Amino acid sequence: MSTKDYLEKDYYAVLGVPKTATADEIKKAYRKLARQYHPDSNQGDTAKEAKFKEVSEAYDVLSDTKRRKEYDEARTLFGSGVGGQRPGAGGFSFDFGDLFGGTGQGQQGGAGERLGDLFGGLFNRGGGASTRTTTTSRPRRGQDIESEVTLSFTEAVEGTTVTLRLTSSAACAACTGTGARAGTTPRVCPTCEGTGAASRNLGNFAFSEPCRDCKGRGLIVDDPCPVCEGSGRAKSTRTLQARIPAGVADGQRVKLKAKGAPGENGGPAGDLYIHTHVKPHAVFGRSGDNLTVTVPVTFTEAALGAEIKVPILKGMPVTLRIPPGTPNGRTFRVRGRGVARKDGSKGDLLATVEVLVPNTLDDKSRELLSEFQTATAGEDPRADLIQRARSE
Repeated sequence: MSTKDYLEKDYYAVLGVPKTATADEIKKAYRKLARQYHPDSNQGDTAKEAKFKEVSEAYDVLSDTKRRKEYDEARTLFGSGVGGQRPGAGGFSFDFGDLFGGTGQGQQGGAGERLGDLFGGLFNRGGGASTRTTTTSRPRRGQDIESEVTLSFTEAVEGTTVTLRLTSSAACAACTGTGARAGTTPRVCPTCEGTGAASRNLGNFAFSEPCRDCKGRGLIVDDPCPVCEGSGRAKSTRTLQARIPAGVADGQRVKLKAKGAPGENGGPAGDLYIHTHVKPHAVFGRSGDNLTVTVPVTFTEAALGAEIKVPILKGMPVTLRIPPGTPNGRTFRVRGRGVARKDGSKGDLLATVEVLVPNTLDDKSRELLSEFQTATAGEDPRADLIQRARSE
């Protein structure tokens, strides 16, 4: 994403939230839109896939307190009168094309760093003296990378290590990042003298902007590298072993710090964001940090009480005692058999009993049930229901 895109895109509008939205409101809006546009639910729909990426991009910025602050500050600075006019009698404004003509690096730094480069010499009251900012040796943070992984239910609950193949921008191997053909070297830009910035005098102050001749690099490449075409950056593919922590949920984003694209000039690497998709389990479900399971019981077990076996995820079944007169749908809690939490504790297993009614009966069973029906004939389980229905 270019600096121009960073400033022109309205991430609040993309998520449908106001600029004053809280972190919880932003997260809620993102989850709703992510479910709506997720590629797994809209296979083959390129428009919704593009919308999903746009929503994810907006959430990446607004969910990060530091990046959101930088984004808000950048849009505030450019929010009034920034157009495409040259200096004139009525004042001045500036052109995005002049400011963001591209560095040829294929990298982005933080918004604060970018704006610092642009406005470092804005109000230099030195009687028109030139102000330059050295940019060629300044470290630049690498790009953030996004990837996706599909996990089994058990892997998501217990955590796992996955192998990811990532493609990102890195220093061109053919020219070692210089941008010049092998055997040649770039020369210092004569316009900016290698600083990467040029100064424009506007009367009482000077305005510093990226040098147009070298596009802010400080270097001129006369014989460009044929691989990266002089940019010094190229696509790099690498394999990474990524640890997915225990307890991730379907649709959750896992952030691995400094596992993204490598930085420039000794700058830090970007971050890796992994979107997780979790397959459903044939037996277990999930409710927050708790696992859920439905356990069938017979009518006599529910009526008379019993000790029953309840399965747990990856382990021997546990014994659960159900009291006499247990109704259908009652839920029992098995402590510490759920999903691992960040503090090391675990949620619970919620076992819900389902009373089974036999499809067929032999003569002996029918006779015994008939006797039971006769013995309890005086009880009408619907009497209270009918009475309450009439009283409304």
